[in-house]
Amino acid sequence: CYCHSFFVYHAACNGELYSRPFIESFEETPMLLAVLTYMSYGILTIFGYLRDFMREWKIEKCHIAREREEQKDFVPLYQDFENFYTRNIYMRIRDSWNRPICSVPGATFDLVECSSNDYNWTFEYTGRVVKDVINLGSYNYLGFAENTGACATAAGEVTVKFGVGVASTRQEMGNLDRHEELEKLAASFLGVESAMVFGMGFATNSMNIPALVGKGCLILSDELNHASLVLGARLTGSTIRVFKHNNMQSLEKLLRDAIVHGQPRTHRPWKKILILVEGIYR
Repeated sequence: CYCHSFFVYHAACNGELYSRPFIESFEETPMLLAVLTYMSYGILTIFGYLRDFMREWKIEKCHIAREREEQKDFVPLYQDFENFYTRNIYMRIRDSWNRPICSVPGATFDLVECSSNDYNWTFEYTGRVVKDVINLGSYNYLGFAENTGACATAAGEVTVKFGVGVASTRQEMGNLDRHEELEKLAASFLGVESAMVFGMGFATNSMNIPALVGKGCLILSDELNHASLVLGARLTGSTIRVFKHNNMQSLEKLLRDAIVHGQPRTHRPWKKILILVEGIYR
């Protein structure tokens, strides 16, 4: 999983913008649907333990990867429950995801049809292509992956001018004027002093946040932030406080208290205060 994130250092001083309360509404899960879902997971779990018992006694064949006997003293490669979930629950619906695509990953795309004769442990291609399947699992929000249209044309022009890559880090020789322009545009859009723009990825958040703050710093994090942001925040050793999703009143209260009271016990000012939010929540 990936996410887009901005690291905001200084909040814009614009009280009028957030003078009215934030009101969000979400569709509640029907009780019947929730009960049936939990019952289904419960039944699958019970049958999973039964099938594991049968596999242990060689009644049923198990195809899942296992630790070798000579590796038992090493750190385990597989977590017990994760491995259990994969072989007994996920394997039943694996064909819903593990299908190759054979077209541009746009709003619709073409799938290579697969079939399985061993309950989704292995797949075989039938040679048939399923056309125009609706894409509900892509990060292509803005159409950057299309091969026609404004994005494709602009990408082609930029590739001709700048090449397919910079082959260096931004700290050395990979900082382009377009990077600077994009960061200034992002900062202007967000109404903040400055912004840092990264290519999306789990490691972008989990590995870069510890480089920005450390002990003696405070992180204010949205309650629905992605796991990569949560992991990155925990790795910093900073104090973490969570505010309600997209609720500026909640954030403002935490920020005001942090500035007024400072660090616990010593009441010294925080070295840095980092606000973590996402550009797109999934």
